Amino acid sequence: MNSMETALLASAGIAGGFCNAIAGGGTFFTLPALLLAGLPPVVAGATSAVAIWPGHAVALASYGRVGGGGTLSGNLVTIGGAVAGAGLLILAGDEIFRALVPWLILAATLLFVAAPRVRAVVAKRSGAFRAWRLGDFTVAVYGGYFGAGLGILLLALLTAQGTRDLRDANAAKNVRATLISSVAVAIFIATGNVAWREGAVVLAGAIAGGYLGGRLTRLVSADLLRLGVVVVGVALFVAYL
Repeated sequence: MNSMETALLASAGIAGGFCNAIAGGGTFFTLPALLLAGLPPVVAGATSAVAIWPGHAVALASYGRVGGGGTLSGNLVTIGGAVAGAGLLILAGDEIFRALVPWLILAATLLFVAAPRVRAVVAKRSGAFRAWRLGDFTVAVYGGYFGAGLGILLLALLTAQGTRDLRDANAAKNVRATLISSVAVAIFIATGNVAWREGAVVLAGAIAGGYLGGRLTRLVSADLLRLGVVVVGVALFVAYL
């Protein structure tokens, strides 16, 4: 890893941590940087997940609400989905993930754009999916496999399941995102699919960017930053396509 690659990874980590602290979308920066640094797609995806994992845990610890832990059955379904998603990433291999990357980025970008509308539509159907766990499992599979936009999907799902208070939804979202990412990260580490040297550089940048984003939350427009993430997402889709 040369000095240019180190600078690229550190910058991507800073940008990703900064965005996650304010509006989300950090994976849009960390995954492409790891791919550009020469990592195989599956290793890049796993390393990106490990590098941004502390952000989920910190959000959970710092949110200040104790609710949202979920039921035992719901958590077991979520864990099962995360295991399936992480396992699918490893077993399907580089070629499939490489082919899916532009489309996953496009889907996450569109989800990022449509997030307010998605939550508004789902809110009107609150409780419609309360009786079954397919949504929990599907979102967890996505989170274990790719993860970009996971928070948006979780908020929509929780709204559909009847969580009306936004603060309660955010608390539950943090719990589930931490659970999904922790399971996926454990699998990636256990199977040896993490590039620790590159991941450490991204992680250090993400910590710095997250701290900076937290300090500047009131000074930076989340809408403007969200627009920047969308522009990056569209550009990445075109480039990888």
